[in-house]
Amino acid sequence: MVGESVQRRLAAILSADVVGYSRLMELDEAGTLERLRNNRSTLVLPEIQKHGGRVVKLMGDGLLVEFASVVAAVSCALGIQRATAECQSDLEESQRIRFRIGVNLGDLIVDGDDLYGEGVNVAARLQTLASPGSVVVSQTVRDHIAGRLAVTFGDFGEHVVKDGERPIRVFGVSFVEASGAQNPRAERSSARPVRPAICVLPFINMSGDAEQEYFSDGITEDIIIDLSKVSTLSVTARNTAFTFKGKAVDVGQLARQLEVTHVVEGSVRKAGGRVRIAAQLIDGARGDHIWAERYDRDLNDIFALQDQIAQAIVAALKVKLLPAERRAIEHRATNDPRAYQLYLLGRHYLQHGPRQVEIALRFCRRAVEIDPNYAQAWAMLALYQADRYLAGMSQDSGMSAAERALSLDPTLAEAHAAKGRILGELGRYEEAITEHEESLRLDPDSYDVRYCFGRTHIRFGDHEAAIRHFERAAELLDTDYVSPGFVAQSCRALGWHNESLTAARQSVERAGMEIAVRPDNAHAVGSGALALAYLGEVERAKEWISRALIVVDPDDTLEQYNVACAMAQVGELDEAFDLLESCIGRIPAQFVNWVKNDNDLDPLHRHPRYQSLIATAEERLRAAEAARS
Repeated sequence: MVGESVQRRLAAILSADVVGYSRLMELDEAGTLERLRNNRSTLVLPEIQKHGGRVVKLMGDGLLVEFASVVAAVSCALGIQRATAECQSDLEESQRIRFRIGVNLGDLIVDGDDLYGEGVNVAARLQTLASPGSVVVSQTVRDHIAGRLAVTFGDFGEHVVKDGERPIRVFGVSFVEASGAQNPRAERSSARPVRPAICVLPFINMSGDAEQEYFSDGITEDIIIDLSKVSTLSVTARNTAFTFKGKAVDVGQLARQLEVTHVVEGSVRKAGGRVRIAAQLIDGARGDHIWAERYDRDLNDIFALQDQIAQAIVAALKVKLLPAERRAIEHRATNDPRAYQLYLLGRHYLQHGPRQVEIALRFCRRAVEIDPNYAQAWAMLALYQADRYLAGMSQDSGMSAAERALSLDPTLAEAHAAKGRILGELGRYEEAITEHEESLRLDPDSYDVRYCFGRTHIRFGDHEAAIRHFERAAELLDTDYVSPGFVAQSCRALGWHNESLTAARQSVERAGMEIAVRPDNAHAVGSGALALAYLGEVERAKEWISRALIVVDPDDTLEQYNVACAMAQVGELDEAFDLLESCIGRIPAQFVNWVKNDNDLDPLHRHPRYQSLIATAEERLRAAEAARS
């Protein structure tokens, strides 16, 4: 409850963070810190001072600034982005510091030098909607600055910025350059890159059946992967492209925002044994259609059709396709369209909760029955089996499926990631790390690779490493509510209070979006309850806990354990012990090592029931190890 000394005021808030901070630190920690400090001291802080801003928080990868004037706040945000881009024009892309910035105008709670309230929360959410190097504002801000600044706006549509609240309209904002101005840097930056840069927008599902969304998404992802194999093309990553899914897009503005020369749009209609795909390649600067085609084929021709689309785009761009690149595009993990569809269906259930895992397993099993040499399907089967094993709902750890995937394709990053995670769950840390490092070398931008590596690190209490991987996983899959929750937990373990709160808010927001679609997803409800507890929203956390207890499967011991953690965090200690004592004995014996390292259970550690619980679990582990020897 807010005390009498706390005041409120209306102000503009600028929220900024460094894009891919964890990745930059991983690649070059010392160099990244030096560039970031230099950027702040010579560009960011002077720009803030120039516009009369007050720095509220300055964190490792971000900042929060208050302004009395909303015009000053937006001018400062755009000034930071422009100055940062100009001073790094000679740096390699992998070394550049790039910000995402959100600006909001709202009511703030003032507590000493700190600020709280919806005005701050909305600014932080807007920042997450911005693309690298851009500024995003609320409609309130847009209405205040329209006509008062020489800027242009892009309508990004409506977004929910708080669980349970009405969506707000969001706008991108950028300076209008003076016509005819002689600016060599501007001329250089507007010139086309040496390599064509392309963004493949999510193909629209025209099948009249929302359940076919998995198929249109799969087609899009495969075309992105195929084009990424062409060395002379720069292709926007899948996670960035999919942020525009379902939105009306101004191609010219998107091209400027993502710094691409071309955009691919398309649609997919699948009915019975036929598939119709329409695709078009658009010049990002002029808006002209360079190439467009409609294909109506038998579903059995889907792989040849994907090859044809990718090669047609390459030809339209007048890019040379090397023989090895052509072979790479034509190579498919399976040549059976039935197995391919089943794999896509199984992938569709990722992050959809424990009940959906069983359905996904059926799709994976059927896919490998149809094509026993489908390595990707075996790898995904291994991950789902590992989930079931950890939940105490299966005796199959997934190891044999992971090893089968690796025997079929030793270069498959997801297979190494799956094996690494399983080894970690079995307590074989050194072997697990070896597999994870190989998976990271093979594909550092794979969600499975990052998520599984994070799971193993947090399993053994290596929180800083866990944070790096979970943050990247959350960037790669924008529906992932689990990774932000683990980031929040690891930050709490390290005493990083502000960072923990930021991650917890993201976890609650994403969990809320998942629950809105699938109210019976106990995993999302339990994850959200724990994140709410981190945020100190005790009453709301208790409501979510009550809901989780209703929807959780009685046989799903892992979800029961997660709910017990949330109970511990909100002070319901007896209830937490009752639930733990009922489920720990049904989870694999190795799980006791996780329990001992789990800081979510810190409130229980001094209680005699905790000591008894751990002693019983350790005895069970010793018995299991003796039985194996």
